[in-house]
Amino acid sequence: MKDLLHKYEAFRWLDFTTDEHQKLYTAKHSFALDDALAQSVGDQQSLPTVRLWLHDPTVVLGIPDARLPYIAEGITVFDRNIYDVIVRNSGGLAVILDPGVLNISIILPNAKKLSIDEAYEWMYAYITHMFSDLTDEIEAYEIVGSYCPGDYDLSIRGVKFAGLSQRRIKDGVSIQIYIDITGDSHKRATLIRSFYDKSKRDAELTFNYPTVESEKMGNLARLLGEELTVKDVAMRAKHSLIDIAEEVTFEEAITDNEKTIFDSRLKMMEQRNEQLQEMLYK
Repeated sequence: MKDLLHKYEAFRWLDFTTDEHQKLYTAKHSFALDDALAQSVGDQQSLPTVRLWLHDPTVVLGIPDARLPYIAEGITVFDRNIYDVIVRNSGGLAVILDPGVLNISIILPNAKKLSIDEAYEWMYAYITHMFSDLTDEIEAYEIVGSYCPGDYDLSIRGVKFAGLSQRRIKDGVSIQIYIDITGDSHKRATLIRSFYDKSKRDAELTFNYPTVESEKMGNLARLLGEELTVKDVAMRAKHSLIDIAEEVTFEEAITDNEKTIFDSRLKMMEQRNEQLQEMLYK
């Protein structure tokens, strides 16, 4: 995996975890922004990019979740005074974001020459590099009983703390990871389980939605026995990128071209989510 990490010589670093960015961007903005970055990087208009993002409590549903027969009832398990609820445009199923969950997007070019597994392996290698001084136990395989399960669930001793998804736009790919660092992982899992229980009831479904077991989900601080914070992990991500790449450019904003693409992609995200709201409150 080390050879894979050194495949790209130069990177751009975007840290969108600041208070200012959190005021400007919701989770809907973040998914639209990753689309814009994937298009820009894929068109060779921007360097490969690592972007960090953080949001207030948000339930992020996958496209299959929006098709659940009793989703309007399922959504009621989330206190809407606390949680925003959106449908994302990338793969996967329901997850919960909050200030204890750090998101990292890695946007790479030449997606047509990069297999789905290779893209996931890049992120896996990056994460193991970030925590190499603390553990060699991070594994990547599906954790049955976790929420948003997939072949590249990241776990320690069978307990999942991170999940991966990816989104391809033309010749660019955005590999996204949420990392559960602090907070009540069991509460998050219990909420997602209740959501599925209410959204499915006894309906016979062709899609296999997860039966969530709270003990299969855990935060990284507890699993490592370390007093980690989101800021600690963000700093680890930064130092790891500096270690991996020959050159890192630190920027605070996207380019004008990316802003134009972002505006268009955000409209698409808003239209997708308007349909969800109409379905929930009709």
